[in-house]
Amino acid sequence: MNDVFAVAPAASPARQQITPRHAWTAGVLCWLLFAAVAWAVLRGHLTGFDEAGLRYWRKAGDLGWAGGTMSLEAVRDVTALGGVTLRVVFSISALVALLFLRMRREAVLLVLTLVSGLLVELMLKALVGRARPTLVPHLDLAGGMSFPSGHSFNAALGFIAVALAFAPLSNRRAVRWTLIGAAVAISWAVAFSRVMLGVHYPTDVVAGWLGGAGWAFLAEAALYRPAKVVAEAAS
Repeated sequence: MNDVFAVAPAASPARQQITPRHAWTAGVLCWLLFAAVAWAVLRGHLTGFDEAGLRYWRKAGDLGWAGGTMSLEAVRDVTALGGVTLRVVFSISALVALLFLRMRREAVLLVLTLVSGLLVELMLKALVGRARPTLVPHLDLAGGMSFPSGHSFNAALGFIAVALAFAPLSNRRAVRWTLIGAAVAISWAVAFSRVMLGVHYPTDVVAGWLGGAGWAFLAEAALYRPAKVVAEAAS
């Protein structure tokens, strides 16, 4: 994945497309790892790992939060970055910025990526049907199925898709890597905050992140041309 963000030649150096072959490679790799985690979960091979991960952040006795009030609030603040409200605000802000920059193709691609990714996440939850953990008290409100983690999936999907949309504006590799690195770091923080709050198993968030990141990369490669056609037809 070293050259995922290498750019293909384009007419305008400020609007270069990320190389589809590298996006395909990154996306397929993420989904292969997702499949491996899902297989191990369904076969019960990672039960001990999941239980140890949930207990790690808790007191030995009553399994309450092991840290102080401020640290718990910080974890809740981080997890809110992957919540519906902030995700919608972030996505709309990114779309407005793309349209302001007259990057209609990237704006259409972002919408297609986010909508299709949400549908994939909901389908996976329904297919696996894993209940949420009850080993430790929940420190945040959560409902629905547990695998894959929706917060993790949509945080990876959203942050990485936005990074992919804006990264081609720069011809400097360091700038592009900084953008994507920030997206990866923030989405991983959101993912593991779910385990710390006791509402997801560790395997839920690992699979969720892999699925969301994988879909962001695959959509970048597969939906780029359809997005271009829609954008040109609307202009």
